Amino acid sequence: MTKELLDAAIEIARIGGQHTLKYFKKDINIISKEDDSPVTIADRETEQVMRREIQKRFPDHGIIGEEYGQTNKESNITWVLDPIDGTKSFIHGVPFYTTLIGVLVDDEPVVGIINAPALDELCAAGIGLGATLNGEPCRVSKTKDLNEATFLMTEIDRFRLMGQQELFQELLDRTKLHRTWGDAYGHMMVATGRADLMYDPELNIWDAAALLPVVKESGGVFSDVNGKQTIHSGNGYSTNEILYPQIKKIFEEYFSE
Repeated sequence: MTKELLDAAIEIARIGGQHTLKYFKKDINIISKEDDSPVTIADRETEQVMRREIQKRFPDHGIIGEEYGQTNKESNITWVLDPIDGTKSFIHGVPFYTTLIGVLVDDEPVVGIINAPALDELCAAGIGLGATLNGEPCRVSKTKDLNEATFLMTEIDRFRLMGQQELFQELLDRTKLHRTWGDAYGHMMVATGRADLMYDPELNIWDAAALLPVVKESGGVFSDVNGKQTIHSGNGYSTNEILYPQIKKIFEEYFSE
């Protein structure tokens, strides 16, 4: 069943990602949602396209999407969609946005897709099936020391808004290279061995659902700040298994204070 879901998710993510390209680097109207985050016609149309593809193949499955909420809540299989993760990047013509699909069985993620259509990079994973980048196996880095690590984040100001300035500074001090290649693309960078740590202090389920299978099946760890490997905590970071104990200790010490 996981293989069937994975194959379908790859196909649907490609369809959705291709639809975003119709609007990428085009002059489109930007709407502010209630939380002041931006949304575009590309976000909304792309989710509709993916929903139709899922309903055509799996009419009994549930769907949770950033733009159109939840359907078929009673199903034990749920597709979780973020049509454009990194809308701000998308609006500014930066190709680091992604189309995300996570598939949950009994509320646990079994399939994850991170598709960066403007870069022609698609990372896919099913629990027990491994992870791939454009069809080839991918693995996390082998970096052993945190002081040699590349640390990614999305918005620097998010740490201030979350009251985590001291944590942010410690992560900066303890790592070697720091970049804001963020959103889900940052987690894909970890899963493909191009970065060593990506931290999001705030995540919705549609942001997180795809991440755990991709990072786990690439040999890494996706964890919340309390050391729990879950998509349901509202935060999360990705790293390799060697660095995980060092990073886990930093988070434990910070959040236990």
